[in-house]
Amino acid sequence: VADRREGLGICGWILVSLSFLFVLITFPISIWTCIKVVKEYERAVVFRLGRILSKKAKGPGLILILPCTDIFIKVDLRTVTCKIPPQEILTKDAVTTQADGVVYYRIHSAVSAVANVTDVHSATFLLAQTTLRNVLGTKSLAQLLAGREEIAHNIQTILDSATDRWGIKVARVEIKDVRIPVAMQRAMAAEAEAAREARAKVVAAEGERNASKALKQASMVLTESPAGLQLRYLQTLTTLAAENNSTIVFPLPINMLEALGQKNRGG
Repeated sequence: VADRREGLGICGWILVSLSFLFVLITFPISIWTCIKVVKEYERAVVFRLGRILSKKAKGPGLILILPCTDIFIKVDLRTVTCKIPPQEILTKDAVTTQADGVVYYRIHSAVSAVANVTDVHSATFLLAQTTLRNVLGTKSLAQLLAGREEIAHNIQTILDSATDRWGIKVARVEIKDVRIPVAMQRAMAAEAEAAREARAKVVAAEGERNASKALKQASMVLTESPAGLQLRYLQTLTTLAAENNSTIVFPLPINMLEALGQKNRGG
């Protein structure tokens, strides 16, 4: 209180006294112009002769304003949604993209929001745009597509520290969409298709190798028992007949075919 008295000066306190006197003389008519209502989600920063009346904003509820010497500014403390329009960004690997996002913030210090910046909402909006471009410009396209949550957290940390002097608390940052050129989309689709095809070939080759090992082991078992090969032929015929096929397969011993081949060569 002593500091505020010294700050107002003698002339200031004379004007404040005259304002009090005017209120007393015109009471109760003047009381309707002196009493102001501040809502639950609002705070009022009161200026008396150009100086902030208190380091803490007033409200909610009824506040008393002196005519001619006091003015007040209401500040909304509710969470504000700031939509960042699509920004042209050149990523670390020289890919042109467009990214947009949303910033959720609120004012936690009404005095700082009024006294330290001209338009706190406009300043926060422009800073969010700049920060989004700067942060995404240091990331590659793969990092941008895969690490949205981490990038959003980094942007939130930068914005929160930069806007603390303005009385702003950044609650959340979300990157809504990342758009890449159509040619790049086709190239990425072709790359992904080629990668999937390569993996499919590797899996097929692995399956062929396992099948070859299994056939080798089966042939060794059938070699030890010639009758087992004939039984295998009969089992194959049973399987084909169960499917109602019109084709009939007659198994012939391999040695008979080899004998016929030798006769043809000899003839």
